[in-house]
Amino acid sequence: MITIIPAIDIMDGKCVRLEQGDYRLKKVYEEDPLTVARRFEDFGIQRLHVVDLDGAVAKHVVNWNTLERIVSRTGLIVDFGGGIKSDQDLKVVLDSGAAMAVVGSIAVSDPDLFESWLFAYGPKKIILAADTRNGKIAVSGWTDTTAIDLFDFLKQFKDIGVKQVLCTDISKDGMLEGSSVDLYKEMVGKFSGMQIIASGGITSVKEIHTLNESGVAGAIIGKALYEGKIKLEELKDFLI
Repeated sequence: MITIIPAIDIMDGKCVRLEQGDYRLKKVYEEDPLTVARRFEDFGIQRLHVVDLDGAVAKHVVNWNTLERIVSRTGLIVDFGGGIKSDQDLKVVLDSGAAMAVVGSIAVSDPDLFESWLFAYGPKKIILAADTRNGKIAVSGWTDTTAIDLFDFLKQFKDIGVKQVLCTDISKDGMLEGSSVDLYKEMVGKFSGMQIIASGGITSVKEIHTLNESGVAGAIIGKALYEGKIKLEELKDFLI
């Protein structure tokens, strides 16, 4: 069964959403992310995806205190990404209570460091972020697009033991126009043994059913929940 993973993106301590990762297109949904996290938990959600947008820009973890508040005041299993660039960043994230760290840019800029984290903490603690724009890997809070092919990138890290991949199609993110279902199907087909978490543009429960049938492990839902395109009540079949 696919895992439903609501997203909380944090900027200036607030719960916000962007469009296609554009920091100029920001909308604030809640002053306190903890309020949103509790709302999800009260409905039966067990997993949460938290993104430190400030950290992604600053190139170091910024909103670890918000992470700590969410983990200490809810029972949610939280994965956390954004700004994890050093051993200290990773330690702060895990010490603040994140069950998993989502790492992308370092896997590109310093794959040896990423590999050392994977071996030190294990594949259950480290999620590879494979953020893609037009089939190429994007880094640094999606502000830079590399020449690295998405599927070459996945193969490289599957070979060293990565088990969890969070893939966001940036062109779909925050647009409420649907997700790249065919891309995720292809990923599942080509990379058996990897848990693929789909992110970006998921707008309907029908899409979630399709992703579930395709073998996708998780679905990150952001703006569709905040804008009421998907209601929590519609997700009850996935929360067993």
